[in-house]
Amino acid sequence: MAGEALLRPSIVDEAGWVDEPLDSPASGASVPLGVRGIPVPAEVITVAMRWYLRYGLSYRDVEELLAERGIEVDHVTVYRWVQRFAPLFADAARFARNAPGDRWFVDETYVKVNGVWRYVYRAIDQHGQVIDVYVSRRRNAHTARRFFSRALTTLKVIPTEVVTDAAPVYPRVLDELVPAAWHHVDQYENNRIEADHSRLKQRLRPMRGLRTDSTTQVIISGLAFMQNLRRGHYELATDTPTAAARRRRVH
Repeated sequence: MAGEALLRPSIVDEAGWVDEPLDSPASGASVPLGVRGIPVPAEVITVAMRWYLRYGLSYRDVEELLAERGIEVDHVTVYRWVQRFAPLFADAARFARNAPGDRWFVDETYVKVNGVWRYVYRAIDQHGQVIDVYVSRRRNAHTARRFFSRALTTLKVIPTEVVTDAAPVYPRVLDELVPAAWHHVDQYENNRIEADHSRLKQRLRPMRGLRTDSTTQVIISGLAFMQNLRRGHYELATDTPTAAARRRRVH
């Protein structure tokens, strides 16, 4: 049984090698790790990544949870799984992502990376979907332009309204990239995304320090993906217990 296979003791060291290979699930899905080429079931990696991105856990917390289930994985390996596979999961699901709304709320927040403050550009729509995130050393017109260009190119959606703070760089950038959009600046209009910033900061707190800009980008993007997934912004063909129970009640 696939569930039993996940409970059998196996050891994955820091390099991602499996000393005792875990049994592959019935579907045969597995992800090769390490130079030995021994596969680790995709379920193990998926569950570890979901725990890390969904709950307020550190890599060591995930290591401990896996150990309780008979899977000995070093916390460094969990970190490498998140860095390698979180972008792949988000990319694989992009075709199932709902189109964002036409009202975008854009703002910057701050996170400390290796002891130095970094800007995090974030945008959400009127439905609470995180449109994009971008970590930068600077807060200027070039960075704002790059952030909007990424979002517009990736999602192929043009907003009709963009709400920002009163930063002087936004009018010029928006006139250049989305001239038809109404640029709205109001003292309280951006409360929505500022509240979303607070949730991000709360989730980052247990991580005990971000080390590089690139790894920070992967983690914050992964958190955005998980947040969108939880809020129903992806049309994925999954049969959750809640959905199944609902169908049973109907029939």
